[in-house]
Amino acid sequence: MNNAIYQIQRPINEPLLTYAAGTRDREELIKELKRISSETVEIPAIINGKPVRTGVTGSVVMPHNHKHVLATYHMAGEKETEEAIEAAMKAKEAWMALSWIERASVMLKAAELLSKKYRYTIVAATMLGQSKSVQQAEIEAAGETIDFLRFNSFFAGLIYEEQPYSDTDQLNRVEYRPLEGFVYTITPFNFTAIASNLNMSVALMGNTTVWKPATTSLLSSWILMKVFMEAGLPAGVINFLPGKGSVISSVAMRHPDLGGIHFTGSNGTFNELWKTAANNLERYRSYPRIVGETGGKDFIIVHNTANPQEAATAIIRGSFEYQGQKCSASSRAYVPRSLWTDISAMLKRQASEIKVGDPSDFSTFMNAVIDEKSFDNIMRYIELAKASPECEILHGGTGDKGAGYFIEPTVIVTTNPKFVTMQEEIFGPVITIFIYEDDRYEETLHLCNETSPYGLTGAVFSTDRQALVKACQVLRFAAGNFYYNDKPTGAMVGLQPFGGARASGTNDKAGGRLNLLRWTSPRTIKETFLPPADFRYPYMD
Repeated sequence: MNNAIYQIQRPINEPLLTYAAGTRDREELIKELKRISSETVEIPAIINGKPVRTGVTGSVVMPHNHKHVLATYHMAGEKETEEAIEAAMKAKEAWMALSWIERASVMLKAAELLSKKYRYTIVAATMLGQSKSVQQAEIEAAGETIDFLRFNSFFAGLIYEEQPYSDTDQLNRVEYRPLEGFVYTITPFNFTAIASNLNMSVALMGNTTVWKPATTSLLSSWILMKVFMEAGLPAGVINFLPGKGSVISSVAMRHPDLGGIHFTGSNGTFNELWKTAANNLERYRSYPRIVGETGGKDFIIVHNTANPQEAATAIIRGSFEYQGQKCSASSRAYVPRSLWTDISAMLKRQASEIKVGDPSDFSTFMNAVIDEKSFDNIMRYIELAKASPECEILHGGTGDKGAGYFIEPTVIVTTNPKFVTMQEEIFGPVITIFIYEDDRYEETLHLCNETSPYGLTGAVFSTDRQALVKACQVLRFAAGNFYYNDKPTGAMVGLQPFGGARASGTNDKAGGRLNLLRWTSPRTIKETFLPPADFRYPYMD
């Protein structure tokens, strides 16, 4: 019998590989890229730990070479969704009864498998399937995924350790139960780490999931699922359902045992899920716990005391890493007129040096956007700017989807701070810049706060402490993750818990203990040692 009270030590963030020329890591990754490119993988659904092949199939292609099929997948339908829910509910009884340290052991083993045995595999699959550069794939598909698994195990121990005070005549304790029912997880294409975390954070706290992965990132999600099973995740704890979201959601969202939703994706989809849940409240056994991280219209504000080179570099990296397909990517900037000549020259120079192409070419900084629908949407915004007398294209503005979905890094300068590309999420390599008069800094802060419905990330560049503090105060609710003198992307697990409010989601802070608490339903238990034997109170005498 294991009666130890165990506390996992606080981990350190996973060291990242450079894949520099001449290193063994680079050689091994190139081998894995070639291997994956030479195969066409068959991806089944996984229900109760077993592969399910429906015969209704779709294809996974490389965004940068959309004629190259990486995998075929079997689409789950209503029948498979019902079976997955049944499997999740059946597995839950034994899974939640396990000691938390046993569940954490599965997470820690999965982290070690990804760190050592499958690191090149998960990085290569993310590069090819999601058109992500080697550096971007390493920091998230490997580093961030591993960090989530290790840090969450540490944070879970802190949660379970937190207990109420007891006096000598009683014993008080809190049991951190999982949610009642199953959790429906819907994961995005852009981060392999999010696909992992939306399921494993939930499972760590004793829940079981029905997982709808993004079709455009199925290859890396499939590898994750196999790693989870190899790590010892019991059958039915996570049920993997490729397919159409509308079909799977039509079953999951109406089921009486829906206990929660863990979502990352578009604002519109999340709103529909919330409305559907509201319309089905009478069906549910409990109010479902709804946790979502959605879009952003993330900003960089430059004060006239900022270093122009640092600000320009932040705009380039923050806007164009992973083709701007991060919910945290900077897509609007406010630059003072006094610095504009220097910053604009630096932006044009750096943007002109960006190489766009196949991620297997390690000299590329940008690759393809995820699919044709995304390509067309991004180009629509660029064409709106081209046609407007209020805008100028400082750099870029072209795209080509002949072989892959490639769009140039595009910098738009506008005289209208409420132009559509300053307000709406584009999710591509496009940033719009508004030039403000130096003496209108505070006014510009308020303008930034009022321009977009989102509230995810933002940054301010200044060497003036008062200017930094003023920005932090005015923009209190404009960003859930706020940066001084840094780009507004790249939050690290355990260091900058991530999430935003307003139209950007429920701000439940993945990468910290707050998110894990959302997957618990605490029960307080009080034991009285000597119960009263008479109903009377002293005041009655």
